[in-house]
Amino acid sequence: MSVRVIAAMSGGVDSAVAAARAVEQGHEVVGVHLALSSNPQKYRSGARGCCTIEDSHDARRAADVIGIPFYIWDMAEEFHDGVVENFLSEYAAGRTPNPCLRCNEKIKFAAVLERARALGFDAVVTGHYAQMRETDLGRTMHRAEDPLKDQSYVLAVLNKEQLDGALFPLGDTHKEEVRKEAKRRGLYVANKPDSHDICFVPSGNNASWLHDRLGTQAGPIVDESGNKLGEHQGAYTYTIGQRRGLNLTIPADGGVPRYVLKIEPVSNTVVVGSKESLAVSSITGENSIWCGPKPVEELPLRGFAQIRAHGQPLPCTYIVSADHISVELDDPLLGLATGQGLVIYDEDRVVGSATVSATA
Repeated sequence: MSVRVIAAMSGGVDSAVAAARAVEQGHEVVGVHLALSSNPQKYRSGARGCCTIEDSHDARRAADVIGIPFYIWDMAEEFHDGVVENFLSEYAAGRTPNPCLRCNEKIKFAAVLERARALGFDAVVTGHYAQMRETDLGRTMHRAEDPLKDQSYVLAVLNKEQLDGALFPLGDTHKEEVRKEAKRRGLYVANKPDSHDICFVPSGNNASWLHDRLGTQAGPIVDESGNKLGEHQGAYTYTIGQRRGLNLTIPADGGVPRYVLKIEPVSNTVVVGSKESLAVSSITGENSIWCGPKPVEELPLRGFAQIRAHGQPLPCTYIVSADHISVELDDPLLGLATGQGLVIYDEDRVVGSATVSATA
């Protein structure tokens, strides 16, 4: 069925090929590049991000080759409020956020889809690697055919209504084939490197970027018994499981390495300890979002938990209660921080997601 769609064009090869495929499928396609900053160079220059001046030019050239109308939408205010400020506040609260999840949730789908529908469009096309299928449960999201590029994890923050308005034309294709297709289509971006790191951190150095905005907040580094081992210049520059760069003044007993176990924002304290103390078997997630039908509450269910974009799916038992998910892992996991995304899978189907709020 032909529909009117907005193709979100980042300036990369994936979104360009996705837009071209949407045209071939008979849809009425309009290309849109999202301007995420009123001054793109304050976020990132060069070709490592997805919100640079160069990217907007590359997106326009791709739209010209495909033969579709092209516009730039100013989403700078929405991006700053929904993603950048959230990133800062989460780190200040001692959590470790994933800004790509927030960007997909707040910008690329919530804000863009809302604006697209207000303009009479039916859906948004993106170059994400995930698959939508018609199943006994309705229209559900599944992992991509290419396991190395699968992006279902970062899309798991979308609810059923948002997914019903999303098209992912690349989900059944491997990345190398997408690049070959881009060359055949004469797209300038065929060999453009993939974006890496956080797009609004110019240097790619999160700690330095956070320090510039949150300032120096010196505090103690202690062991699990509360003994002071050193001092930090900002607890927000540390991550759970970190081993290097602790700058401890008291060496570890017997040379046993220490790892960051906990970040306590109220007391501005970093707690370190042994690797064994990083083990997590129980996870609680809050603010759950369901990508399809909500699982039956208070009923133990089997599935797989994933807590990093390219992490391994972990066999688990989970229970849904109100807007929380309680997960018991079959095998312990080392180094899980609150604030990270928790995604539940039923084989390759995305059940839903939540934000990690507690571990044990």
